[in-house]
Amino acid sequence: MKHSKKRVYCSGPLFCPEEQWGMKAIADVLEKAGYDTFLPQRDGLEKYVMGLANDPRVTNKMFRRINQFVNRAIFSVDVYQIIEGCDYLVFNMNGRTPDEGGVVETGIAFAVQKPLVIYKKDYRTKFNGSDNSMLTGLTYTFSTVGRMERIPAELEKVAASLESMGPNPYNDNVPPHMKKVLSFGKKIWKFLGVVNFFEADDEKRLDLLDQIAAMSKQAPGFA
Repeated sequence: MKHSKKRVYCSGPLFCPEEQWGMKAIADVLEKAGYDTFLPQRDGLEKYVMGLANDPRVTNKMFRRINQFVNRAIFSVDVYQIIEGCDYLVFNMNGRTPDEGGVVETGIAFAVQKPLVIYKKDYRTKFNGSDNSMLTGLTYTFSTVGRMERIPAELEKVAASLESMGPNPYNDNVPPHMKKVLSFGKKIWKFLGVVNFFEADDEKRLDLLDQIAAMSKQAPGFA
């Protein structure tokens, strides 16, 4: 999917209302600054899959049957969005511990030389007042942003710094296993658009998730 504006992947915790509000606030700041955003809780499969366990129409047996394969689709779509669908990434590192999925997503963005910013206003740390350098090092400057309104300017600063290093060779050297992930993620993303997944009612969406699980089950392995 092509976008005329720079698109930012919003990464971070999204498993309770408070976490989702924090993620939405970050997306709102970016959108007001003129960016498009990909917010998994709003734009990805996560919103619908997380609710499956509490849906009275979905038995434990049904959930177990499709969960593994739908999770594979979620992983592939999100990786596809980080690498091909979005230009930048913002990781919300607030919380007692950094969100595990967000850490992986930020590492992926760093590895493919995406401009990224880590936002943190939570003062809890595990290293005597400092965050783990294996996380802060992903920002290229070993620092985090503590004010949400500063995120857009910091993103552009990082983007300018990376651009000054010359062309990014990653797209010409994608590892074979990553090509498989990206190909499957793109396939699922296109399927979601064709079937109007996000506009479907709950019952129709359950049927579509079954189809996604079947597609995932039939797809070749990533290794």
